[in-house]
Amino acid sequence: MSDSGVTDSSYKNGDRLPENLKQAEEIDELENSPIEQVRLTVPATDDPTLPVLTFRTWILGLLSCALLAFLNQFFGYRQNQLSVSSISAQIIALPLGKLMAATLPAKVVRIPGTKWEFSLNPGPFNIKEHVLITIFANSGSNSVYAVNIVTIVKAFYHRQLHPMAAFLLSQTTQMMGYGWAGLFRKYLVDSPYMWWPANLVQVSLFRALHEKEVRRKRGTTRLQFFIMVFVASYCYYIVPNYLFPSITALSFVCWIWKDSVTAQQIGSGLSGLGLGSFAFDWSTVAGFLGSPLATPGFAVLNVMAGFFLVVYVMLPISYWTNSYNAKRFPIFSSHVFDQWGKPYNISRILNQKTFEFDPVGYSGYSQIHLSIFFAFTYGIGFATLAATISHVALFHGKSIYRQTKQAFSDHVGDVHTRLMKKNYVAVPEWWFSIILICVVGLAFLACLGFGGQLQLPWWGILLACVIAFFFTLPIGIIQATTNQQPGLNVITELIIGYLYPGRPLANVAFKTYGYISMSQALMFLSDFKLGHYMKIPPRSMFVVQLVGTLVSSSVYFGTAWWLLTTVPNICNTALLDPSSPWTCPGDDVFYNASIIWGVVGPLRMFGRLGVYAGQNWWFLVGLLAPVPVWVCSRLFPKAKWISLINMPILIGATGMMPPARAVNYLAWGAVGIAFNFVVYRKYKQWWARHNYVLSAGLDAGVAFSAVLTYFALQYRSIFGIQWWGTELDDHCALARCPTEPGMVTKGCPVF
Repeated sequence: MSDSGVTDSSYKNGDRLPENLKQAEEIDELENSPIEQVRLTVPATDDPTLPVLTFRTWILGLLSCALLAFLNQFFGYRQNQLSVSSISAQIIALPLGKLMAATLPAKVVRIPGTKWEFSLNPGPFNIKEHVLITIFANSGSNSVYAVNIVTIVKAFYHRQLHPMAAFLLSQTTQMMGYGWAGLFRKYLVDSPYMWWPANLVQVSLFRALHEKEVRRKRGTTRLQFFIMVFVASYCYYIVPNYLFPSITALSFVCWIWKDSVTAQQIGSGLSGLGLGSFAFDWSTVAGFLGSPLATPGFAVLNVMAGFFLVVYVMLPISYWTNSYNAKRFPIFSSHVFDQWGKPYNISRILNQKTFEFDPVGYSGYSQIHLSIFFAFTYGIGFATLAATISHVALFHGKSIYRQTKQAFSDHVGDVHTRLMKKNYVAVPEWWFSIILICVVGLAFLACLGFGGQLQLPWWGILLACVIAFFFTLPIGIIQATTNQQPGLNVITELIIGYLYPGRPLANVAFKTYGYISMSQALMFLSDFKLGHYMKIPPRSMFVVQLVGTLVSSSVYFGTAWWLLTTVPNICNTALLDPSSPWTCPGDDVFYNASIIWGVVGPLRMFGRLGVYAGQNWWFLVGLLAPVPVWVCSRLFPKAKWISLINMPILIGATGMMPPARAVNYLAWGAVGIAFNFVVYRKYKQWWARHNYVLSAGLDAGVAFSAVLTYFALQYRSIFGIQWWGTELDDHCALARCPTEPGMVTKGCPVF
């Protein structure tokens, strides 16, 4: 029998539908949702009798959260920073949940000393349990930004940091976002006009996984296909991870021209332009940019267009015309240098007792210089921020204004809001307020206590809170309607860099509290909206997100602290074994950024006292860049491809470089174009059925293989046969050489 109560046999194809069924299927858009995509994707029904916070939810959810947190932090220090997404847990949780439903007894367990009791098996595994498990997994898959601060203190600055101060920093920066989310959920979750486009993909996947699937003749189910891919990926990854690490970046140009600096600069996939380089390693493909299989085709083209413009047009012109004395430094590097092209001796400008900037030492030493690519990275970052604002205003301004106005004036909501209010008790506002007050208090303890190791004063914490409070709603509106989140890290770094210069930890702590707490708030709000669409009881969502955040933050911190204290010379590429993967590329960039923004400060880098003041013109470039695209889209409305040119994505395409390298982009782009254009067009049914499952299987196989290899072999210092292929390098040593005449660098020819 159908949901309407009319049997499937009560009418035949071609007959007129019964009036009550017709009315049920043709719900007015105001009664359903004002957003067409939501009407087409999200079911306007609910079953409030389904159990949600079950024994299965807790066990599978906590395991998913902890495991993903461990894996992502584990990979965070490696050469290729593979990010294991919650999709892997989402797919694996389904068969595990069904297995538990089929095998566990329906025994009721009472918690001693309380009236609480639960059943080990409350019935069939349902979609709401699955959603909550995925929310747990989302908490584990989103990295804890504050761990970067812990890493640079211990592994780069080589200073002591009180474990409790570091732990509180990790917890408070995550939990503060939870407080902001609670304050704005009425506008960003309850409103039907704040529809969070990315969540519709999750809703579609949940529905696909829970629909009954019959295996086709000579075919496989999604689960069977996932297992096949997982096993193949798991077995293969022993090759790039242990037996032949060099295939993570193959640069044939360097093999042909072994003695040419210019050729190796052009051909190196790790230290140059990467022309002709590629890889046979999924972690290289998906390590920094995410899975190309899960990226829309138009976005892949935008990213690759931006990559080619920056790396193969702007960078060569700038380097070989010697802009900013570019030839004095490597063409591609995330490190800082002195005016003589040597690695910058940070100890000469940093007071080791106070851990603050020493202006006398700086004036007697050198200004900070960057490789030409790293210098343009900041300029491009300025342009991306401005372009995002301009693009959203031009292309989405009217709709955002209209939807925002309706969101603030709408008191009824769509069918989803009405169902949630009818069937479930809302979370009181004071729950979030109490959390926010407690977290701010703990943030004061973390920054002001323990000898003030984090350097951030009380007013810096309050100012960071004001910035997060001010920007959460407008940035949330943009993300909820356009699926774009403008980055505010540059703004926070600029503000504290001018107000409180010379203190590296104060700068990064302020950025974390001011920007990352807002970003975490938007992640929480996005999860709230997913629960809203899937009709999850709000209080269950609250508990899962709260516990998931506490668990994931603790696991991220614990994993980082363990690796930092047990892996010899972690992050120190000068002392690491050539085959060691513990190079910490992301933290290396973070460390050098802390020198640029925190130690020296924006005034001496991008202001009137700096070498790179000209990079500020990128703000204007970014602001104007979307205008021609918008004008053309208005002049030629039938040319739909024009509106797919997304200038923020195109300009910010190389935003992950460094730590990402050219080979990562080339491999990512090749796979993305192959699957999102060739496979999608020729084998659309296969693509729709298996594409995302393939991505999840590859991610999961690589992750588990890397962890097993580490504990079984590398942790025991068993590195196997040492040969040319075991070096985690593309063998383009000359690509890192300067080309200015007279420059003397170890291992490099003198021009």
